[in-house]
Amino acid sequence: MTYNSLFSVVTDEAFVDDTMAQAMAMATAHDAHLDVLCLGVDRSQTGYYYAGASAVVLQETITRAHEESEALEAKVKKLLDGSGIRWASETGVAQLADLGRHVAARARFSDLVVLPRPYGDNCGAELEPVTESALFEGNTPALIVPPKTKPQPTPGRIMIGWNESNEALSAIRAAMPLITAADAVHVVVIDPPQHGPNRSDPGGLVSQYLARHGAKVEIDVLSKTLPRVSDVLLRHADDMNADMLVMGAYGHSRFREAVFGGATRDMLEQTDLPVFMAR
Repeated sequence: MTYNSLFSVVTDEAFVDDTMAQAMAMATAHDAHLDVLCLGVDRSQTGYYYAGASAVVLQETITRAHEESEALEAKVKKLLDGSGIRWASETGVAQLADLGRHVAARARFSDLVVLPRPYGDNCGAELEPVTESALFEGNTPALIVPPKTKPQPTPGRIMIGWNESNEALSAIRAAMPLITAADAVHVVVIDPPQHGPNRSDPGGLVSQYLARHGAKVEIDVLSKTLPRVSDVLLRHADDMNADMLVMGAYGHSRFREAVFGGATRDMLEQTDLPVFMAR
């Protein structure tokens, strides 16, 4: 298994350099083809008042989105020209409420989507639905790239957040090319259940599964000594000098995540590590 087809979406020039650096590194390491959607986003949400909006206002927002899309593609082409990888780019325009459809339609025909971190300073409102659309509607694993991080096409030390969930197992399977090539893989279990079939050997079955694929696995069982699971994971990632985190995405419904928060959102808001996610 490898990543033959990579896909990325850029909506803001501020995040193009970091996202393309990771995508190009992945494409080089895996001899993959990279497709990039340069999406101009109409953030005015004019769809809520089309009946009363003037044609001039609507045309201005569309024109501005087209110009943003073309500027994004020009920057992407400048980075990718001469990179030595196989790539293609396209422009597009979408309203904020409708951009997920465009992302999912392309993501579902790729092996991995490379995206900027959707939360943090100067992050536009469109980054969250882009990420969710790739994971949910596109049903494709995503590699989330925080700003100013060194590209990690072949991470040496990988940390897996393991909670027995289907989402976590999906992420592990999708990340297998990276996991089997890593020098060290730590399966991290926080507050394992005191009852049930795995109580005496937390993380044992998944570690056995990984070892049979040739991964160099260790199990780290931790206590939740900090308020949030994400805090414990990030502290341990720092302690073990991890290069990448693999975890399942959105154990709760997206509505509950948005209202109450969750480990997925907490992690993406805080991490400075690339995060490989699937559901």
